[in-house]
Amino acid sequence: MKKFFVLDTNVLLGDPEAIFAFSDNDVIIPLAVVEEIDDQKAKASTIGYNARQASRILDGLRKKGRLDEGIKLDNGTGGRLKIVIDTKDLILPKGLSSTKMDNRILSTAIHLKNDYPGQDVVMISNDINMRLIADAFGLKAEEYRSNRIKDEHIYSGNYQIDVPGAIIDRFYDQKSLSPEDLGIDELELFPQEMIQLKALDQQGKTALGKYDGQLLTPLRYSAQRPWGIKAKNKEQRYALELLLDDQVQLVTLVGKAGTGKTLLALAAGLSKVTEEHKYKRLLVARPVVPMGNDIGYLPGSREEKLQPWMQPIFDNLEFMLDQGSENGFSYEYLLEKKLIQIEALTYIRGRSVPEQYILIDEAQNLTSHEVKTIITRAGKNTKIVLTGDPDQIDNPYLDLHNNGLTHLAHSFHQQKVAGHITLIKGERSELAQIASELL
Repeated sequence: MKKFFVLDTNVLLGDPEAIFAFSDNDVIIPLAVVEEIDDQKAKASTIGYNARQASRILDGLRKKGRLDEGIKLDNGTGGRLKIVIDTKDLILPKGLSSTKMDNRILSTAIHLKNDYPGQDVVMISNDINMRLIADAFGLKAEEYRSNRIKDEHIYSGNYQIDVPGAIIDRFYDQKSLSPEDLGIDELELFPQEMIQLKALDQQGKTALGKYDGQLLTPLRYSAQRPWGIKAKNKEQRYALELLLDDQVQLVTLVGKAGTGKTLLALAAGLSKVTEEHKYKRLLVARPVVPMGNDIGYLPGSREEKLQPWMQPIFDNLEFMLDQGSENGFSYEYLLEKKLIQIEALTYIRGRSVPEQYILIDEAQNLTSHEVKTIITRAGKNTKIVLTGDPDQIDNPYLDLHNNGLTHLAHSFHQQKVAGHITLIKGERSELAQIASELL
């Protein structure tokens, strides 16, 4: 039997195409949702963009008939869309505001349940409190899952294979192994995936390698020390392998605070720009959360306005310079010669960025659409690195399963031009590591 799926505003603000994601069921949009979308459409952020896109989709569907009477959706399943203008009295317990939009949306769902007792009415919302209140009314309430990645599909970028010790010896001798040599199906491995071989019959015997899409080969770059920064654990070695490999044009690094994501990415970028001259410039950007908000309300010049947002980048640069790097560069020299540029993501839309090493820090706060905007800015001979910690998301519409960084790693994990690593061990300090685990 068909169901009524009542969409909350935050569903359409997160994914305007959600209208088409409910198969052959009836999609209900309360009038209050349309009003809330209208309130958001003027914003310069991604929320504003999605509000405008949702309005365009609804306007396009309006040409097929009256939305308040219901129209058939072109999703190949026979689903229908209807905007409900609820003229009945609000059904709310005493004490709940009758002017609050959430309550008007809930009332619409409750009226549907009362008017169609034989059909399921499901409230779809990414708002936890909305789902709790709906449940208190006896309404079914679910989170919108179409753009969410399941736990088992979150890509880590590394894989451990237990093999006889003789296989590890052969790997060191031949400098390569095929999936058949490892006794596994090649479909289990992905290009640029890092592999640890562990001996079944010899304790402590291991080998590290990278799968190139056909063969497992030894790591080539992980022992290097870009700008004096040395990898301190195997995950950091994996990260350097991807960061220093010019064939890998897109790198995503995920890890808790203190695991070295930003430091390694900065060191690799500066090495590529100042020593190897592979790229003209290192472009570093962070989202001014929420992305799209202007920073003009802060006093001072553009650089002074960026200072609070970019201070973590400056801290890492200062740390590297304090390590006594032999290249003799100073921070002022890097800026003066435009070898490094600090930018806010607010201004990246519409640009084309060729021959640069781009580092996007705190990327866990980006939506999938924002990530797409960034990646499509890449010009010829440009490498993009995104770092972030999904446990420190500040965007209220995002979480571990639907943020842009996780989505990007999942979408590109079968592409040879991309690599991903999840860093685990904290190296900032013992205190920082303990705090990351306990708090």
